[in-house]
Formats: sequence, C-alpha cells, structure tokens
Amino acid sequence: MVCDNCGLNEAIIHLTHIEDNQVSTKHLCEDCAAEKGLQAGEASANLPLTDFLSHVGKAAPEAAAVPCPFCGLKYDEFKKAGRLGCPQCYVVFEPNLKGLLRRLHGGTQHIGKVYLPPNPTLSQQQERLAGLRRKLSKAVEREDFERAAEIRDLIRTIESAP
Repeated sequence: MVCDNCGLNEAIIHLTHIEDNQVSTKHLCEDCAAEKGLQAGEASANLPLTDFLSHVGKAAPEAAAVPCPFCGLKYDEFKKAGRLGCPQCYVVFEPNLKGLLRRLHGGTQHIGKVYLPPNPTLSQQQERLAGLRRKLSKAVEREDFERAAEIRDLIRTIESAP
C-alpha cells in the first residue's frame, strides 16, 4: 500500500480516526508520519496503556516471575510493553489481568453492542444476520441456551432496526 500523503513510499502506519460516527483511515509512510509527529515501530513508551500499567499496583512477586510457558513473556515485560505475547498469556496472567481490566473497563466481561458500520448496506446486514443464525443453530445444538437467547435477542434487534 502506498502512502496517502506523498504517494511515493510504502505505507507502514495506518491511522483510523472516528469522529461523529465518521470513520477515516490514513495510510502513511515513515517520513510523512514523522512530519505529523507519529513514530513507527515499538514506541510503546508513549502509549496511554503503558503509562497506566506502570502505575498499577505491583503484582505478587511470584506472579511477576512466572513466564508464560508458550511465549516466555513475563508479567513485568507485559507491563513495560503493554502487549501480551500470545493467547495463553491471558490464562497465565489472569489474576493480574482481571484487576487491570476491572479498573480500565469497569468489569471483566464485554457488555455492549456488536459493532456495525454506521449505515450498513442491506447485503452487509443480511450477511450479519445469516452468520448470527448459524451461530444460533450451533448454540442450540450444543444446548447452550443462554448464549442462544443472547444471539436471538441480537437478531431481533438487528431486524427491528430501521
């Protein structure tokens, strides 16, 4: 992908900006991004999450010392980088992450709406409904009626939307 600004170099930074339900994406090369004050690569020191993590209470020493058995990441390294190394890290660091997620989001489970584009086309909406109906059938087959009820309610919400 070519830089949207200069049109010459390869875009390595992809900015997504959402304002008033309008999504705009800019693809920038390293030079154009630097002109706008953005850095490429591992500039995690400027991320708000890493600032937050550095102020979070200290983990138990044994938890901080135990690395993830799959990727080898330690909790202290996660706090510095602000990124987990693999999906297994969520299990290994669960006691520490629950407190972090609770402070960041007010809970440890996602509660909210599923994202749909501001004005989905009819075909996008039909695709979404077809996928939800497949998930509903699978949930019923597994006898996961609680999940099936959630999916049913979501289907009704989408179908009733103007």
